[in-house]
Formats: sequence, structure tokens, C-alpha cells
Amino acid sequence: MGKKKFEISPEELEVSRIRIPRQGEVLGIVEMMLGADKLRVKCEDGNVRISRIPGRLRKRVWVRPNDLVLVQPWVVQTNVRADLIFIYTHTQANWLKRKGFMKTNSSV
Repeated sequence: MGKKKFEISPEELEVSRIRIPRQGEVLGIVEMMLGADKLRVKCEDGNVRISRIPGRLRKRVWVRPNDLVLVQPWVVQTNVRADLIFIYTHTQANWLKRKGFMKTNSSV
């Protein structure tokens, strides 16, 4: 006898692959690369933060201006600094817009 095949709807499959912001995380758009693994991010909550790329992502991902990113603000300097957590592809960014996760109409 063969194994039972479970069918997953395309919506469930799509949701499970895209990283959704959790508590304390903010969506943002990269404004400018500053060098030294830092970038300026305009966040959904209206703040412009200097975000750093942590070591685990430093050589694995490439960040460009106008990319949609997920950042986590620091505990100490909440409105000024943040850590980069995830970078969305263009398709994932469009999906987040359609589903209403992005509050402002941004150019992604």
C-alpha cells in the first residue's frame, strides 16, 4: 500500500512560506545603503531607523534600495536603531500588500 497523499491548498502553502511580522517587528523599505553593513530603513510606524545586517545574514543576502525588509527595533534606542531580520522578494512584497500587512502605499 502506498502512502496517503495530503492535499494542501495553494493559500495555505503560500502563507506558510512568507515570513509575517510578529510582535515587536516592523516592516520597512530600504532608503539607502550606508556602508559597514548598515542601512537606512523607513519603517511602517513612521520612524527612519539605522539598521544593521547581523553576521548570520551578512554574506548570504544582498540588500538594495527600495527592498522590503523586516526589522526588529533595539530595546535601548527604539526609534533610532534596528536589526535586519528578513528580506522579502518582490513577489512576497506584492503578496503582503494584497493581504493588507503593509499599511502605507509604498513603492515596492
